[in-house]
Amino acid sequence: MPEELVLPADLVPAEPPNPPVTPKDAATVMLVRDQDGLEVFLLRRVVGMAFAGGMTVFPGGGVDRRDADASVAWHGPDPAWWAARFGCDEALARALVCAAVRETFEESGVLLAGPDGDSVVADTRPFHDARQELVERKYSFAGFLADHGLVLRADLLRPWANWVTPAEEPRRYDTRFFLAAMPEGQHADGATTEAEDVAWRRPADALDDWRSGARGLLPPTWMALAELSERDSVAAAMAAPRTVDKIIPKVVRTGTTLRVILPDDPRYPTAAAHLDARPGDALDLL
Repeated sequence: MPEELVLPADLVPAEPPNPPVTPKDAATVMLVRDQDGLEVFLLRRVVGMAFAGGMTVFPGGGVDRRDADASVAWHGPDPAWWAARFGCDEALARALVCAAVRETFEESGVLLAGPDGDSVVADTRPFHDARQELVERKYSFAGFLADHGLVLRADLLRPWANWVTPAEEPRRYDTRFFLAAMPEGQHADGATTEAEDVAWRRPADALDDWRSGARGLLPPTWMALAELSERDSVAAAMAAPRTVDKIIPKVVRTGTTLRVILPDDPRYPTAAAHLDARPGDALDLL
């Protein structure tokens, strides 16, 4: 992580939760397209939201218990394949993939589904009302697909990363990152109450926006953009081999500045080093 990547000062309370909050399972999707190089779809979250308010993120959100519905019409790698990639059981793997597709539809209007395993919806406008009903949790994603004769296209997704919110934070997520190519004919919009604005940006440009102070990024988003900036096309990104390991950063405090360090950093504290630590002690490491 670059030294200048700091966290919002109010992200971590003076007395972190003890014991730490159990992370909620979540999914996020990096939608990419080819346009003067690879571009990725980004949302700036509304300031004041309970988690990551004002930060620039990818579409995504928490898993709904109904996302694990085994009746969902499905095409592509089966839940067992996804379970192996994300190191979880098959029921959770199914729920994560469904949550990824559902949240992408809810937050951007992009639907990774089609009438069959060989096609993708070209126009999502007929599903406008259903999209809002999904947001309001009036029915499940499996029910939406069944009502409209659609099949979830798991083959359009690629596993990318797995980040867990640091234990020092009061809201925690175990988030699986997916990569997906923007379906031809569809349009990504900002019609969500959770976003102040949306934009397609080349990853390197998005990082420049962060350096200039135009956009705020949390470490997982920064890292994903840095990795995507090394791919010059959607095909290259989708074909990139990935080993997904669970990353659990630690929050460190230098005076009033908050940063994160990763497990491969020599400063990362081991459990043994903090067996006798008081709540909050692990913040003061640098």
